[in-house]
Amino acid sequence: MNESTFPGTEQHFDGAQSEPATPAEPSAPPQRTTLTPPENYAAMPRPTAKLTAEDLAPVSDLSGPRKIGPTGRPMPDLPEPLPPTKTGPAQVIAMCNQKGGVGKTTTTINLGAAIAETGRKVLLIDFDPQGSASIGLGVQPHDLELSVYNLLMQRDITPAEVIQPTRVPNLDLLPANIDLSAAEVQLVQEVAREYTLQRVLEPIIPNYDIILIDCAPSLGLLTVNALTASNGLVVPLECEFFALRGLAMLTDTIGKVKDRLNPKLEIVGILGTMFDGRTTHAREVLDRVVQAFDDRVFHTVIRRTVKFPETTVVGEPITTYAPSSQAATQYRDLAKEVLARCPAG
Repeated sequence: MNESTFPGTEQHFDGAQSEPATPAEPSAPPQRTTLTPPENYAAMPRPTAKLTAEDLAPVSDLSGPRKIGPTGRPMPDLPEPLPPTKTGPAQVIAMCNQKGGVGKTTTTINLGAAIAETGRKVLLIDFDPQGSASIGLGVQPHDLELSVYNLLMQRDITPAEVIQPTRVPNLDLLPANIDLSAAEVQLVQEVAREYTLQRVLEPIIPNYDIILIDCAPSLGLLTVNALTASNGLVVPLECEFFALRGLAMLTDTIGKVKDRLNPKLEIVGILGTMFDGRTTHAREVLDRVVQAFDDRVFHTVIRRTVKFPETTVVGEPITTYAPSSQAATQYRDLAKEVLARCPAG
């Protein structure tokens, strides 16, 4: 099969036209109880109906019929999170996808800020040598005297020396810079190298309600450390076909980490990002993710917007830069879903 086309469509990605294929007989999608990806995403059934603009609209009349969300399922009535009665112990959640450019850093920053708005203490760990999460919160990586690298590799450094407050109330940052890239090489020689991040986080678990780890776009030793230290996992997934294909490799890695290193690791959810409901391609990809992973997929979907690049320039999350925007509302809805799925939240 030519990977540049979807079965049963007339449109090639390169613009060439071809004769339409005979559609396959419709069949009910298989019932999946575990996070097992299908063997061939392209061969999965295509969407049976297109979503209308009314279906994609947010719920406005709570007494009326429930709207169908962009995932093709009825939108749930998400309760407002109750104020916390105490702080900690923290739920540690990794943002992981080995494909770059899928919205991991954007999601980490804005989800953390949205959860912090509920009164919970949130720590954001920049675990990517590019330092994008640090930049997105107004910290210049090249100006750092201490970073997460020093915390990992130097026993005499404490978390309190490295953690920085941000301009967002209740949101702290453990920053990173290019030094972190050396840690992946140096940790190879360490005993129990996969547990290094878990060891340095143990003293601060009681001080926070949620700890979010922004992973690097790879499945190397740093990412394995993040998965080993976490008890939850959010997978941001761009609504694009090549991102969809990468899920198989990621789920295989998650299974190995859970079997061999961290049996407490659970999938909090798969998050559709950069969604444009006007395109058939985006709707098809999101529909296939839902068919494959069912309730593992968040109802909330993050749509494309020009606001996100602007927030990076000013160094603050969308919830403070444009608090009344649709993007800010989407991340607040995502925060409600995450807190509903995480007992520690």
